[in-house]
Amino acid sequence: MICPMSWEKELEELARRRALAEKMGGAEKLARQKERGKLNARERIDALLDEGSFREIGKIAGRGKYAAGGTLEDFTPSNFIFGRGRVGGRAVVASADDFTVRGGAADAAIHRKFAQAEQMAHELGLPLIRMIDGTGGGGSVRSLEQLGFTYVPFVPGWEHVVRNLETVPVIALALGSCAGLGAARLVASHYSVMVRGIAQVFTAGPKVAEGIGEAALSNEALGGADIHARNGVIDDEAESEAEAFARARAFLSYLPSSVTGRAARTISHDPASRRDEALLSIVPRDRKRAYSMRRIIASVCDQGSVFEMGARWGRSVITAFARLDGWPVAVLASDPTFLGGSWTADASDKARRFVQMAELFRLPVVHLVDNPGFMIGLDAEKAGTIRKGVEAMNAIYKASVPWCSVVIRKAYGVAGAAMSDHTRFQYRFAWPSGDWGSLPMEGGAEVAYRAELSAAADPAAELANIKARLSAVTSPFRTAEQFLIEDIIDPRDTRKLLCEFASTAAGA
Repeated sequence: MICPMSWEKELEELARRRALAEKMGGAEKLARQKERGKLNARERIDALLDEGSFREIGKIAGRGKYAAGGTLEDFTPSNFIFGRGRVGGRAVVASADDFTVRGGAADAAIHRKFAQAEQMAHELGLPLIRMIDGTGGGGSVRSLEQLGFTYVPFVPGWEHVVRNLETVPVIALALGSCAGLGAARLVASHYSVMVRGIAQVFTAGPKVAEGIGEAALSNEALGGADIHARNGVIDDEAESEAEAFARARAFLSYLPSSVTGRAARTISHDPASRRDEALLSIVPRDRKRAYSMRRIIASVCDQGSVFEMGARWGRSVITAFARLDGWPVAVLASDPTFLGGSWTADASDKARRFVQMAELFRLPVVHLVDNPGFMIGLDAEKAGTIRKGVEAMNAIYKASVPWCSVVIRKAYGVAGAAMSDHTRFQYRFAWPSGDWGSLPMEGGAEVAYRAELSAAADPAAELANIKARLSAVTSPFRTAEQFLIEDIIDPRDTRKLLCEFASTAAGA
């Protein structure tokens, strides 16, 4: 018998509502989600977070259906689930859209829950992970008819989204079709991943696009990974939800919980003094031949620590987190296997965004330089390369984090000057393969010595003599004599020197 002074009856009601919330959109819609190869929202939270660490907030928020006497008959939960959990032992805010309730539409999420999740991350200084599987925020045409009026667009809680981008790491995972507000929430992040085949991203879906005269397209054709992994809308793609969760956890491991903290050092079992003999000959003597910059990055950083982002867009620039003797660093490098490493408009944009993130979270930067300049030609001009390139250089000049440059090979022109802020102390090394200047000697000799070549009895022989003289002038040792490059090093010593830099930077 229940004691009349007890609250047991209400607790039974609470338990019933919680159980109804766990049914989400119902058995039929949950089965449909599974048929599409997708986990449901609660399964995603369990897969992402440390086991048993999730404490949900607002679980019984939703819409109740009541009998005439006021008794609850049924309950549809909010399709936005959020709460506190842990990733690798660290507290985070995690949220997941529930596509089984009104297709993840934001008007069924209860706006205050969305705002509270964002606000919680900002005010408590916790990383935020959004698992997005839903449409826009305005509801359907049918819902507007039921409402009886339209409203001037606004996004409740967006002010917290903006603040989070300035204060805590924000990760967004596209786990289904993300349109409108869903797409906006995805890109308003520091790191985004979409799952190939089950996720698509668009401002508006195919049917809406058809309404303005576009050809009929599938979701994948309009907004699949092949489009957005190459244009910079998202940072990375994953082959499965499990891989997406793993990438989110890895990204977070390199960063502090907020801009007021410092990224944690891990125990390294890779000796800082390790030398790689292959580095001695990895850069070809033929300046026109490419080599693997990724091989160099993997060699000089702690083994297995390199986490590259955005590999399929802005491809002449490599951006990655890594560790040096356990210390987390941001690695920026040119890729000579793509357009010779020339910075395109996209590559410049990618470099700018990465440097700004390193600055925000106080990660030291290691810049491995092989930059023949900004990309030239008609397509480069149409893309606004010089504007994007200068914006990247401005970000580098604004950076105040410790910065180390290693000139691997080329550094030419304005883009080459973007290796670092020249007004700061130059923590810089060059390999003997270093090759720098205001413009490449190979392309300038014919123009600069045109008169001599025209007057020569044998222009080809004269050009060869001129290039031989210039070759001596371009020796990196001539530059070092003038202390215009600080140190020329044995490539095999690069790791040891970079580990020393990371240790020094940690105390700066």
